[in-house]
Amino acid sequence: MDTRRQNPQDPYCAFAFVLTIDEQEVGGFNEVSGLVFETEVETMREGGVNNTEWQIPGPAKFPSRLVLKRGLGDLSYLWDWYQKVAKGQIQRRNVAINLNTSQGTGKRAWVFKAACPVKWIGPELRASTSAVAFEAIELVHRGLMS
Repeated sequence: MDTRRQNPQDPYCAFAFVLTIDEQEVGGFNEVSGLVFETEVETMREGGVNNTEWQIPGPAKFPSRLVLKRGLGDLSYLWDWYQKVAKGQIQRRNVAINLNTSQGTGKRAWVFKAACPVKWIGPELRASTSAVAFEAIELVHRGLMS
């Protein structure tokens, strides 16, 4: 039995998704979007056949950024990584999005190749709340690991 849910020291157990980078858990998030994969399609016509077009699958592309929202995590790790990319020091890393269940993580994971952060959205600062979470981080990637 996974003891993640029973461990009060685990800061990410309350989140639906856990972000793992290089085998290290670095954040928990409540929303993930951008799981979009698309195959380009070329339309070809055959000479002498005027009533048919052939649809030929082409290369795969990843038109959307991976967006992780409403999170809590190792802010210095993620911020430093983003800052290096913003300064032109691109560091691509494999990242995993693990689905948390009532028994802990491990039921489902998506592992993305060569990801790097391209956008950071901080929290709204309000005196009435004590939130230290960040709002979102956006990553580009080179597809799913097989």
